[in-house]
Amino acid sequence: MIANHKGEIPVVILLIPFLLGISVGINLRSVAYLMPLAVGFASLLILFLLLNFYYSRFKVYKRRWLGGIIIHLLLFLAGWIAVINNNELNNPGHFSKLPAQRLLVRINNEPQIKNGLIRFTADVLANINQQHSLPATGTLMISIKDSAAMQLAYGDELLIPGKYAAIDPPFNPAEFNYKKHLAHQNIYYQEFLYPGQYRLMQSHAGNTFIANALALRQQMVEKLKNQMHDPNAIAVASTLILGYKADLSEDVLQAYSKTGTIHVLSVSGAHVAIIWALLAFMLNFLNRFRHGRVIKAIIIIPIIWYYAMLTGFSPAVCRAAVMISTVIIGKTYNRYINNLNILAISAFILLLYNPLLITDVGFQLSYLAVAGLVVLQPVVYEWFTFSNKWIDKLWALCSVSIAAQVITFPLSAFYFHQFPVYFLFSNLFIIIPSAVIMYSGIFYLLLPQISFISAGLAWLLEKTILLMNAVLAWVEHLPFASINKIWLTATEHLLLCAIIICVFYFLYHRKIWLLRANIALILLLAVSISIKRYRLYTTNSIAFLNLRKDMGIVFKSGDHAIIVTDLADTDKTYNYSIRPYLDSCKISDVILYKPDQDIRSAFLRKQGNFIQFRNQSVALINNGYEDTIPAVKLKTDYLYITGNPKISLAIINKNHEYHSIIIDATNAPKTVQFIVDQTRTLHTNYVVLKRNKSFVATSN
Repeated sequence: MIANHKGEIPVVILLIPFLLGISVGINLRSVAYLMPLAVGFASLLILFLLLNFYYSRFKVYKRRWLGGIIIHLLLFLAGWIAVINNNELNNPGHFSKLPAQRLLVRINNEPQIKNGLIRFTADVLANINQQHSLPATGTLMISIKDSAAMQLAYGDELLIPGKYAAIDPPFNPAEFNYKKHLAHQNIYYQEFLYPGQYRLMQSHAGNTFIANALALRQQMVEKLKNQMHDPNAIAVASTLILGYKADLSEDVLQAYSKTGTIHVLSVSGAHVAIIWALLAFMLNFLNRFRHGRVIKAIIIIPIIWYYAMLTGFSPAVCRAAVMISTVIIGKTYNRYINNLNILAISAFILLLYNPLLITDVGFQLSYLAVAGLVVLQPVVYEWFTFSNKWIDKLWALCSVSIAAQVITFPLSAFYFHQFPVYFLFSNLFIIIPSAVIMYSGIFYLLLPQISFISAGLAWLLEKTILLMNAVLAWVEHLPFASINKIWLTATEHLLLCAIIICVFYFLYHRKIWLLRANIALILLLAVSISIKRYRLYTTNSIAFLNLRKDMGIVFKSGDHAIIVTDLADTDKTYNYSIRPYLDSCKISDVILYKPDQDIRSAFLRKQGNFIQFRNQSVALINNGYEDTIPAVKLKTDYLYITGNPKISLAIINKNHEYHSIIIDATNAPKTVQFIVDQTRTLHTNYVVLKRNKSFVATSN
């Protein structure tokens, strides 16, 4: 529903300057800004109080807009200040600001096993030097390669070396920015540990409620494993009901992602609403008593929040828990609150607790989807009218899916670069199976172990999940199941958002200026995309990638690419570091070659270790390099040193005449330093890829 006047949604209006303040604070969160901001906030607050005390004397009623401006400025500054205060690096006691031989840390989440590593985050409690211990703060990402570490749990305190390192930024074009992702969780450093490098000092020292909730969740996961047999079914049940995502396979994740149903695998508002509906039904008899509604609210609200804690306090669950708690309180005292106000109240509460939640993709998509349901779904529903009540109910469900998908499309495309074509069918299909899974799973987990009842519920739960997985996998492999390689710039993302808003606002108000504005926005978006594509298709380039332990050079000619690498296209490093770059460049034809293969194509020739790409050339120097003095020096643009060769530049210079040296990340640090020292002596251009960004050279 759309508000007819801003007075109906005051909390939404007040939330806007607070969000703007947080957005500015994320980009400008140095502690140096804190004092001026605090002085400005205090001054505005005093001015606001004085205007209220002397309302008549100063004739403030003639300038009612003044109070509104001051309130908006106060909220803007409050958002900015909240971000600065939340930034752990601004704390003088942060562990990175103090020298430490060892650190005392406490595990603050449930350790996860991934790629043979036990990974978790930990709160740093103290910096230890010799026998002296100084209190410290901050969060550290820890990875341990040790089977004994599988016994570690939330709340355990460890003594570890103080040899942490800053988290690496993305080294390759279009690569996921893991450093930024963790920074938005106040994690800036990480440490890798091996057997014997850590010591357990104390167990179960964390918050008792959280520890009990995590232990209960683990017991419930084990209970699911007792009666269910298919690993994928167990993983989906654990994720959908309990928010336990550790065992999900990549194939299952991809099927749900490409069909637009990935939200089912995130415990969210729908799951919390099912819990609420079940509790409300079971406690409905209390409504007959005088204070029954209050008692029911007192019972339901703590259970809702315990479920939120059990599932990991994800942003979507917290949003739903706050909203449902507000609705329950309103119903208890017969108070009506606009749904948009409830949504804004929940955002205010969560962002006051942690303003960096605004950077969480789940938080953004969750709030956008609910706003779409509140504002856009009624507009979509009115497109068609059906006399048959069952068809009308089906259309109502379709309108919900359309509204949520359309409002979240710009953000989904911006972050995930794809659009599920058959989202409507997929989302309609999963309604019944997901409800069956939730109810059968809840009853199975809550009821005591009764052989035939438990076995029946587990059988129903497993078969329903397998059916849902099979249908979604079938949809995933249908022709044109998804549109991929959607790479939007920030400007294009904003233009797309504006177009969607204008379209729905026009359908609601039917004003001609909205139609004209929409045409102008569509034209701007089309021009932006056309220019970007023209540049991509007419640009040729060589990308020397930083793949850490592997070699990788991408030769791009328009929408074709040849990659010289020792990776396969199924390798995780390839999909993480190379494929995003290819997709962002709209590459339609990719061919991979091993470094020892010869190549003959329309735009590239490779013979031995010499590569000719259009008007540029690359000579590969590796362990197989032979010191042979040719009659004429081989001229090349780039000398690419890979594989840690034991050879000096003096020998190479006898055979090659080059413009720049590229030292890739496969070389050992000593080799890199040895080559760098020589290039500096010879005043030669060089690029070091190890722990640095990749180097992209344009070739026309």
